[in-house]
Amino acid sequence: MQSTRTLGIFTGGCLLVLAGCTTTAPSETGYAALPPVTVAEVGVISPEIPLPKGYLELSQLPDSLALLPPPPAAGSAAKAADEAAWEAAKGASSERFALATSDADLNWPAIVSSFEPLVGTSLSDGTKPHTQMLLRRAMADAGLASYKAKNHYQRVRPFAEKGGGSCTPEEEEALRHDGSYPSGHTTAGWMMALVLAELVPSRADAVLQRGYDFGFSRVICRVHWMSDTVGGRVVAAATFARVQSNPVFQAQLAAARREMAAAGL
Repeated sequence: MQSTRTLGIFTGGCLLVLAGCTTTAPSETGYAALPPVTVAEVGVISPEIPLPKGYLELSQLPDSLALLPPPPAAGSAAKAADEAAWEAAKGASSERFALATSDADLNWPAIVSSFEPLVGTSLSDGTKPHTQMLLRRAMADAGLASYKAKNHYQRVRPFAEKGGGSCTPEEEEALRHDGSYPSGHTTAGWMMALVLAELVPSRADAVLQRGYDFGFSRVICRVHWMSDTVGGRVVAAATFARVQSNPVFQAQLAAARREMAAAGL
């Protein structure tokens, strides 16, 4: 059973993404002036994964297996760096560990809550429906794009390899069966940061730092290696570049910019 904290898309619910999940964008036939803003209009990825579909079809998603090198091999310098980062993360303060635990929650609006103070406005109170749907659909695309590499490599997660548990013990059984490389949580956090930096460039530095820290929380949680998070940011950036040419994304981005301007940003 999937944890309600992650809704399945990044922790095993889409392990067969290449065979079954879809992110088909709305048909351009009869496309209105403004994109849909409700999950009912957009549709969900699947009954088991009730997240709004992304903007891209599966065939349009970046190929994470082609984009990324294999995960670090045992005995390599890169693997030694992963081990060093894992060891250093054990010294995180209780406050940082608590933040990492909070960052594990991919539910909406929990996932956006730590970004809202940095942007300077609520992104989840219903006053900015296009901004909200823009973020949610873009994150769905980025998360799904990670699964070709995840499914291929099936890298073992740090808590499973090294012992010692994680910050979300209730999720550990599902995570043992979900590849560690690249990090799906990191793709979500980095995509969130990239979209918000595009919407509110005056806040970009702080937003991008939060996006980076969101991914690093997975190292502190002992559920990802550092190289998993690096790979996650690569996949998110590739997805962000790919979605720029989607007309529905373009229209929703323009509508979100108007919402931000109305909020004085």
